[in-house]
Amino acid sequence: MLIGYARVSTQDQTAEFQVDALEKAGCEQVFQEKVTGKSKERPELSQCLRTLRKGDVLVVWKLDRLARSLKDLVEIVQDLNDREIGFKSLTEAIDTTSSGGRLVFHIFGALAEFEHDLIRERTKAGLEAARARGRKGGRKPAMSDADAKKAAAMLSDPKITKREVAEHFKVSRTTLNASLARVS
Repeated sequence: MLIGYARVSTQDQTAEFQVDALEKAGCEQVFQEKVTGKSKERPELSQCLRTLRKGDVLVVWKLDRLARSLKDLVEIVQDLNDREIGFKSLTEAIDTTSSGGRLVFHIFGALAEFEHDLIRERTKAGLEAARARGRKGGRKPAMSDADAKKAAAMLSDPKITKREVAEHFKVSRTTLNASLARVS
């Protein structure tokens, strides 16, 4: 059974063109969604993926209608493949039910992995360069060392509680404890 999925990014757009193309391709059921591709919440896509059974084929008008990124696309199609469900993109003429289509998709997967490795290498090199210049990553502490020392001095008075000191510095007790540990 061919099942289609159509998505448009804004409420102003219409999926009619995609739906017509999917129906012309033989889709017996078409799931439609109006949501930006950046959104992780795509209820119609989730429902569509749950509907698919072994031997079915998911059909989309264009690859970018299905996934937010190449990595996301590869993960979705790999999941379909694991469940013995085919995938077809009408515009790019990709069909994983054929050996040529599977080859093209494996190339996509290799490209996604390559892209991921490049990003990881660039990030690592950037962090090393920043460390070499004396910069340290991460969030700045909520309490400066000077404030933490003042807090320690306040706590030397047995009548003052940690809760009161934390409220004074507008931090949680957990943050106060971490700051005190950092300066002691």
